[in-house]
Amino acid sequence: MSMKRRRYSFLYTRPPRSCGPAGRFTGLRLHRGEMNLFLLLLALFSVLPASWARCFCKVTGSLDDCACDVETIDNFNNRNLFTKLQKLLSSDYFRFYKVNLNNPCPFWTDSGHCGLRDCAVKPCTANEVPEGLKSNSHKHSLETSKHTEECEMAEKLGAVNSSLSDETRQALLEWNRHDDEADRFCMHDDEDSPHAQYVDLLLNPERYTGYKGPEAWQIWNSIYEENCFKPYTVQRPLNPLVSSSSESEGKGFYRWLEGLCVEKRAFYRLVSGLHASINVHLSARYLLADSWFERKWGHNVTEFQLRFDEELTKGEGPKRLRNLYFLYLIELRALAKVLPFFERPSFNLYTGQPEQDRENKELLLGLLHMAKSFPLHFDETTLFAGDKKEAAKLKDDFKLTFKNISRIMDCVGCFKCRLWGKLQTQGLGTALKILFSEKQIETLPQSSSSKPSFQLNRQEIVSLFNAFGRLSTSIRELENFRTLLSELKTEL
Repeated sequence: MSMKRRRYSFLYTRPPRSCGPAGRFTGLRLHRGEMNLFLLLLALFSVLPASWARCFCKVTGSLDDCACDVETIDNFNNRNLFTKLQKLLSSDYFRFYKVNLNNPCPFWTDSGHCGLRDCAVKPCTANEVPEGLKSNSHKHSLETSKHTEECEMAEKLGAVNSSLSDETRQALLEWNRHDDEADRFCMHDDEDSPHAQYVDLLLNPERYTGYKGPEAWQIWNSIYEENCFKPYTVQRPLNPLVSSSSESEGKGFYRWLEGLCVEKRAFYRLVSGLHASINVHLSARYLLADSWFERKWGHNVTEFQLRFDEELTKGEGPKRLRNLYFLYLIELRALAKVLPFFERPSFNLYTGQPEQDRENKELLLGLLHMAKSFPLHFDETTLFAGDKKEAAKLKDDFKLTFKNISRIMDCVGCFKCRLWGKLQTQGLGTALKILFSEKQIETLPQSSSSKPSFQLNRQEIVSLFNAFGRLSTSIRELENFRTLLSELKTEL
């Protein structure tokens, strides 16, 4: 097999030995999925021979609504941050995520769950989860864990725990009952649900599952059409649930978008960036071979082009990728802002494994200091400025709309897609909560016995870093796709 075929084995099948008299290949056997991919490749080669470089031709330079550029983000993420972040996310504290995947869809009657093998999620058994993670979601240290458990037991029995002072007991009970619902940007019901289960994210990776078609389109259509401040009279480009769309509709959409206030325009770009990031993951971890002796996952260049090539997407692909970079900047800024919360001596990434917990906190703080050192951060003070009353109303609308999106995740029919959708929307919601809690973070007490002015529970922490990990992976995968497309262009 030639070097070209070995390197891009996902694009080639075994070469035909001979050709029959009617032009029919003999000695060549293709699975249905391989045949579909082969025919699609033929179409791309014959109709769009120059498409290899178009996905990235406009994904360069400065980003809209901020002072940063694509190249600075690529260098920072791929050379400095990516490897360290992946190491942190592989630790016990961050790999186990508690989630309820059995919530019913609150908006429409779904047609049942996906029956595809790759849509399934394997939850953890009881002995697979470290004991320290099973404690209350606000516990970040052994001391806090012990004190809070004593208070919880005392409260249940209606007794007075004389081993703790009244002041300490009251502070811990208030912490345990802390309700920051007003500051949250997403629904927050999973960790307390009796149906919630721990899932090992490393054993249930985000990748292509085969979940697609009208049911999947309905999810994104509901988000874009009903939860992005868009009037129904404005047509979104390339809406798969609309029979036809003209070039003028696309232009009308972007005229409407540019006429929005910066907050609403940013909201749309965050949603679009999340959608783009998910599509990058699906293209980078695509099922390339599925037989009784092998299941092979890898980069599917054709799938990537169908989602992001400028011509194939009528100009939408590069816009989507630029929105991915915008979302990356937003979440990176949140990590830089939340550093004081994690720097407190009383905070610990508690799993019950002291040495690992200490190492993980050091790694975490190193990452956050690296995030803070990024030279071209997004300036969140440009959001919700101006008239205080109008800004407050807009901020509330922002929160309610994003909470609605988090509820739509319970309508996703594929369990694995639902898992990663819920985690990434919660992670983005946590990032937004951080960005608009600057004063509360600045006034955080250093003592664990004082009532905090700002709080993150373990669920929010895990989702925040894993959601950013998905974005970091997407930026890294874009570099991989750039290389693959460049090499294909050279060799074909």
